Amino acid sequence: MSEKKKLNKELGLFDVFTISTGAMFSSGFFLLPGLASQYTGPSVFVAYLIAGILIMPAMFSMAEIATALPRSGGAYFFLDRGLGPLFGTIGGLGTYFALMFKTAFAIIGIGAYASFFWDVPVRTIAVMAVLFFTILNLIGAKKTSGMQNFLVVFLLLVVGTFIIDGIVSIYLTDIIKPAPTKEHFTPFFSDGFEGVITTVGFVFVSYLGLTQIASVAEEIKNPERNIPLGMLISLLVTGLVYFLGVFVMVSLINPEDFSRDLAPAATATSQLFRWLPNNSGAYIMTAAAMAAFASTGNAGLLSSSRYPFAMSRDKLFPGGFSKVSKLGTPIPAILLTASLILFFILVLSEEGIAKLASTFQLFIFMLINFSVIVFRKSKIESYDPGYHSPLYPAMQIAGIVISFILIIYMGWMAIIFSALIILVAALWYKYYARIKVQREGAIFHWFALLGKYQHPELENEFMTILKEKGLRHGDPFDETIIRSRITHIHKPTSFEKLVEDVSDTFSTEMHIHKQELIREFMATSPIEPALIIPEVSLLYAKHDGIDHPSLNIIITEQGIHKPVSKGRVSSQDNIKVFFFLVNPAKEARQQLRMLSRLVDIIERKGFVKEMMKHDGHRSIKEYLLHNERFITVKLINGTAQQEMIGKQLKELNLPSNVLVALVERNNETFAPTGNTVLQEKDVITIIGKPKSISQLYEKYKWEIHG
Repeated sequence: MSEKKKLNKELGLFDVFTISTGAMFSSGFFLLPGLASQYTGPSVFVAYLIAGILIMPAMFSMAEIATALPRSGGAYFFLDRGLGPLFGTIGGLGTYFALMFKTAFAIIGIGAYASFFWDVPVRTIAVMAVLFFTILNLIGAKKTSGMQNFLVVFLLLVVGTFIIDGIVSIYLTDIIKPAPTKEHFTPFFSDGFEGVITTVGFVFVSYLGLTQIASVAEEIKNPERNIPLGMLISLLVTGLVYFLGVFVMVSLINPEDFSRDLAPAATATSQLFRWLPNNSGAYIMTAAAMAAFASTGNAGLLSSSRYPFAMSRDKLFPGGFSKVSKLGTPIPAILLTASLILFFILVLSEEGIAKLASTFQLFIFMLINFSVIVFRKSKIESYDPGYHSPLYPAMQIAGIVISFILIIYMGWMAIIFSALIILVAALWYKYYARIKVQREGAIFHWFALLGKYQHPELENEFMTILKEKGLRHGDPFDETIIRSRITHIHKPTSFEKLVEDVSDTFSTEMHIHKQELIREFMATSPIEPALIIPEVSLLYAKHDGIDHPSLNIIITEQGIHKPVSKGRVSSQDNIKVFFFLVNPAKEARQQLRMLSRLVDIIERKGFVKEMMKHDGHRSIKEYLLHNERFITVKLINGTAQQEMIGKQLKELNLPSNVLVALVERNNETFAPTGNTVLQEKDVITIIGKPKSISQLYEKYKWEIHG
């Protein structure tokens, strides 16, 4: 992916939590409870809890794919790479419109609540809000999430106070008179099982903020931790607030009035917050409602704008929508999305939007759950999620069945609407996108056993994503570089002879069969195009019975001719640097991550010249390790490091999270042990966490070995 089409990674765990939570707290809490109660009565708060539980299979599936493929576009990108571009188009356009409808509805809510303070038209305020959020999104995701964080914190404080004050006032004191009676909860299920299921589907839209996290996955730092953890925390907090908050509303509002109330939170608040003067509690709740709608509108514009961006990047949308500004924001995609939201606000009515958005999102969740099964069955090794959905595949099958049942209860109008979007998306793909797209999804890799066609570039793309994600915590890359064998070859030799000699060395050191290694080193795989770099060759093998990776680096000034191929083009390259990597067979994905890290290093400017320039093994290894995680220090009397001379490594007073990895003594380099005694003029290489390395640098900065 070119630099101009990359998005900045600016969002942390708290940003993930607030984007998801902010997107869920608006109509779900401030508008829908009363409307939803007409289907099931007082048990509406139970329906919210059930909806939160039933969305978990989709959440787990979304988190798994998002940590494997952190790309903008969310459901679109997942469905495109899993089921192919037709389903990607359907999922992308459908989710895009569903999110925009939900965003428009939330922004209208801002106007509705603002009208309580100012005598202005609702839609005028809504239009101004869209323009404001558009400017924020154009500035950057971090600026957007900064406002999002403030809104969500304020909202949770107010709603939390509402719940606590409601439960205490109703059930622990006699402040509320008359106290709620059994009539508020009788009959508990006004329309039986069918009413509950219908209500669950109706309020499902309240939890769609989880979808919005996946659509900004490319901009999340440490996605393998922050995506699943942020989604889970957000769901737990939101589900608890919905359950308890709606329970308080049911307790305080007469059932007949509740079913017609479009602002039940404000109605309930009028009986609470009596410890505040002049009915200020109602004003605070109104401000909280506006904050909720603002956070949903803001997060909705942020996430929905990434759909045309991602689809444009994949040629399913006109190319101009994939352009990124100097601030790292997709300006054309944001402007298109903002324009459509403005159109919906000015032209469409709000009625039925929640049910329509829920219906199509349930369909998307069915496909997302199925996609996890497809990705796993495809056996694509570069599909490497940092988080795995529990109870696979039962969790995914349950999610598919749940979505299907809830769709049935949404009614014919919602089903027809969803079918219409699917038809439009399919026609768009057939007449616009199909001639521009030459790929297929992972489902063809699953069905390769039946002789179906695989798309070779898919594994190559996944390998590129793997490189961008980087190493995972615990991957022994640094240790493997430190232990690596480096050989300089000065005489001419053939590629076949080199592979045989290296395999013989591995065979002797690791007690494995030489011929098996030769066979694996000479084999090709779908990720080969991602590993082809001029004058450098990466060869790899896996073997049972070994417990750690091993690396041999071969450097030859004259070069060795090796056949290479990329796509349908075959040629020969004069290779000057070879990397031979052997991993335990059970760590296939770890091997891919380590290969990806090597590719990242090899792509440095002037890599081959730098490798040829270094003579000593220590300097080569340091070059390969070079980052903020190591320093090299020469031990000289009369300097700060004099205290190390004559001591065993285990006696040194170094931070606990650093390691003396290499010692160079008399032009020979070796990996020390805890009993190694350091001598004057030793050059030691220390690796560790950046913060600790920085501290050591400050201590020894005048004696750092150059």
